[in-house]
Amino acid sequence: MLKKDFWFDLPKELIAQEPADPRDSARLMCLDRRTGQVEHRIFHDLPQLLQPGDLLVVNNSKVLPARLIGQKVPTGAVCEVLLLRQVKGDTWECLAKPGKRLQPGTRLTFGDGTLTAQIEQTEEDGNKLVTFFYDTETLYEKLDSFGKMPLPPYITKQLEDQSQYQTVYAKELGSAAAPTAGLHFTPELMDTLRGLGIRIAEVTLHVGLGTFRPVKEENIADHVMHSEWYSVSEETAQLIRQAKAEGHRVISVGTTSCRTLESVAKKYGEIRACSGDTDIFLYPGCEFRCIDGLITNFHLPESTLIMLVSAFCGYEHTMEAYKIAVQEKYRFFSFGDAMLII
Repeated sequence: MLKKDFWFDLPKELIAQEPADPRDSARLMCLDRRTGQVEHRIFHDLPQLLQPGDLLVVNNSKVLPARLIGQKVPTGAVCEVLLLRQVKGDTWECLAKPGKRLQPGTRLTFGDGTLTAQIEQTEEDGNKLVTFFYDTETLYEKLDSFGKMPLPPYITKQLEDQSQYQTVYAKELGSAAAPTAGLHFTPELMDTLRGLGIRIAEVTLHVGLGTFRPVKEENIADHVMHSEWYSVSEETAQLIRQAKAEGHRVISVGTTSCRTLESVAKKYGEIRACSGDTDIFLYPGCEFRCIDGLITNFHLPESTLIMLVSAFCGYEHTMEAYKIAVQEKYRFFSFGDAMLII
């Protein structure tokens, strides 16, 4: 298939600039992946739409407040560094602005000067390897003090509360972007689900900024996915195997949980406890070996994420659902509304 097959016209005003309040008041499109039938609900209706024994699999990765605004030493020129992944020790791969002026050997300072850094080298893709120096036990403490959430570029409004860009079950630090389908859950909604016999399991996949990287190749099969680290615990593996054995549905909360489960199932032929890196790219024609349902937001035109949804739901059903979403003025992208695809 071609990249242009996944294009749709999206009015700018449908790009959500802030999350729903409360979180579970977002709209929820229910899509039957066999028939393409669409139903319009609210996210807090989710308990009515699931069945006892269903297993929701969430991504418990926590977003790093990884965007740092600082100054070059000694000129004081303003610069920006965005931490992407830990390479070794206190050396991280980062996006840096202005990239051309931040050459190896350049020193930077942030906040009150108790966090400093040095540019070590420039990678082929323009990213920088940066070593950080600080007076606390961990770098994360400094990020909590000086860092800002790395919001996607299409969100131009600053957050009043940084926790708005974290799921309520986030615990494993490491993501450069939120697993946004999970932003709709509240502790109360999760308690209601559990009370109805709907189980919840956790995986970890640290979301990289590659999730926003556009597909450049016209033939989508030529696109190379970014690699992201994941982990599946023995407890989660057992819950999934049990659900499958009992004939219950495994429903992925988000494309990141989906990619984790499908990566493991493809590699081992089953879900087992493991960790590693995945660059799995799911697009129409790919086989799904684990999930039976998907909760996800509405994604960018021509993105790998809408391609994943099309792979799971079928191309025609997906594009028609997106057409309806635009007509019905659903809110799109990270802070937008959600879909339940079963």
